[in-house]
Amino acid sequence: MQKLLFHEIHQKSRLSVKEVNDALKEFHLYSSQWSILFCLKQFGEMTQKEIWQYLNVEAPTVTRTLMRLEHSDWIVRKEGEDKRERLVQLSESAKTIVPQIEKRIQEVEEGLLSSLSEAEQEQLIELLKKIGNN
Repeated sequence: MQKLLFHEIHQKSRLSVKEVNDALKEFHLYSSQWSILFCLKQFGEMTQKEIWQYLNVEAPTVTRTLMRLEHSDWIVRKEGEDKRERLVQLSESAKTIVPQIEKRIQEVEEGLLSSLSEAEQEQLIELLKKIGNN
């Protein structure tokens, strides 16, 4: 029988994105937007290039998403040292709401992983980190 690893990863990824999008509706966000907000929360101010490289998303896609986030007052963009470079950070209002979103996402994650023990969850994270790190 052929291995179904990538099919299973893809299916579980789709399920998790759907669940996260459902949870984010109350904040008027989508998972792609949350990914950027999460990066900024975790790493602080980042360049647009650092964001798209970290997320493995094409630059134009990140730029469009950043424009929407800026328009909705989730982020602030400013010029970097090089005028072509754009620095991105969470807005002050986002800093107050992001902890609520994190709590909601944690609830979704706990629901999706409820059939796994703590040790299995840690093992899953470590195994996923190994994929593509050649």
